[in-house]
Amino acid sequence: MTTIGTRIFTMFRGEFVGQDEFGNRYYREKHTPADRRQKRWVLYAREAEASCVPPSWHGWLHHIVDDLPAVKPAEVKPWEKPHQPNMTGTSATYRPPGHILEGGRRDRATGDYEPWRPE
Repeated sequence: MTTIGTRIFTMFRGEFVGQDEFGNRYYREKHTPADRRQKRWVLYAREAEASCVPPSWHGWLHHIVDDLPAVKPAEVKPWEKPHQPNMTGTSATYRPPGHILEGGRRDRATGDYEPWRPE
């Protein structure tokens, strides 16, 4: 949840610039003094979790790119996977084979594995 201070600051000083596929809303400062960089921020749709910000909006928030992703979307490479927030602590957490919650059993090592034995 966003603090009341951030909401008030956004209401008076913020200019809405776009929204991502997760429902996060992005803002920039309406009037920026000439001697400093423009403030940019996000109001999260759900829990305030930085991994919920897609890469294109992350680049804009951190002044890596100046073009708004809503106006000029980043080029998507064929090898890129769709953005996913950090799933740690949820039922979608990755658990490797052999993890106790995945049955606790893993395949035996193949013939290319040789344990080290001190001499």
